[in-house]
Amino acid sequence: MNKKHLIVVVGSTAVGKTALTVQLAKHFGAKVLNADSRQVFKEISVGTAKPSDKELENVPHYFIDDRSIKDEFSAGHFEKEGLAILDTIFEKEDIAILSGGSGLYIDALCFGFSDIPKVDDSIRKALKEREREEGVKPLYADLQKLDPDYAKSINPENQQRVIRALEICIGTGKPFSSFRTGGQEQRIFNLHFIGLELPRQVLYNRINARMDEMIANGLFEEAKLNEKYKHTNALQTVGYSEIFGYFEGKYDKEEAIRLLKRNSRRYAKRQMTWFKKNKMVKWFEPTQINEIIDYLIPRISN
Repeated sequence: MNKKHLIVVVGSTAVGKTALTVQLAKHFGAKVLNADSRQVFKEISVGTAKPSDKELENVPHYFIDDRSIKDEFSAGHFEKEGLAILDTIFEKEDIAILSGGSGLYIDALCFGFSDIPKVDDSIRKALKEREREEGVKPLYADLQKLDPDYAKSINPENQQRVIRALEICIGTGKPFSSFRTGGQEQRIFNLHFIGLELPRQVLYNRINARMDEMIANGLFEEAKLNEKYKHTNALQTVGYSEIFGYFEGKYDKEEAIRLLKRNSRRYAKRQMTWFKKNKMVKWFEPTQINEIIDYLIPRISN
């Protein structure tokens, strides 16, 4: 019987995943793999809500500040490197923790990707040309028709993700989401999913407060420092794209802040839509640490 265990902590932004993960890591003496598509980049910290220096000092984390924003990093990279790290951890230990809000990264590591066929380069070139002429909105509308599940899970303004998904849909005749997971890969560890949720208004209040804190801590200044990289996937995301719009004169700062908060709330809703599809997740409120540990102990012991 497999005696290696991966505890997977999921939930929306600002729900309290980091605090719970640190508590679980201390309780079980476990190392943490961070499943966040932006916290891996060392140049962006304010807008990504990375664990504090104290939290990182007390609990070993992987995939925090591991890359430069100039580097390519995808769910495929995360799967490959994450599995190698888990192999090393499980040589000496029985428990590890995976924690984050990037559903695609979590699914990749836990279940694996189907091989995505290579499609004709001309499709991507045509989509990029169309995006330059018409903007990303018509492309996203096409994606909603061809792959509504994946379209609901991403930022409609993230042109790289929209184009990538659309080229696969067009080139293969199948939804992009049909390739992203599917339980094809047999993992050498048991999976234990813990989901965190809060009443909607409570969560939204926390998101608004977090955005105010980020702004006070220099979010606009951080975006300015990295403006030359605004074309990268990491910065075509909620928390940065709204600020770049302000820098480009599309609206004033007050409107940028309103959009930051609104889009962060919408992102949280997309995250929950993704995670709620996983019937392996056991849901708790973030304060239920004792109940979560009581839930995990017999499953890990067995």
